[in-house]
Amino acid sequence: MSLMTSDKPLNEAEMIAEAEAALADIARAREAVGEVIFGQESVVERAIVALLAGGHALLVGVPGLAKTKLVDTLGAVLGLDARRIQFTPD
Repeated sequence: MSLMTSDKPLNEAEMIAEAEAALADIARAREAVGEVIFGQESVVERAIVALLAGGHALLVGVPGLAKTKLVDTLGAVLGLDARRIQFTPD
């Protein structure tokens, strides 16, 4: 993904081009994650939204739903460092 490095304001055409490029990057990331994680499109999308918003995500579910694999795959696809915290309520 490209980052805006210019301090000058963008005109409308440049803004549209930047937005379309960002959407294309996000679509490529979703496709790459989708090659590894099957049937979890809404979870993948929400995890990407959390990352883009600069927030955190708590993935909760029964064992075997690919939660750890999703985090590892997102980290690999986006070139990020992924961390996992194990927690049990008992």
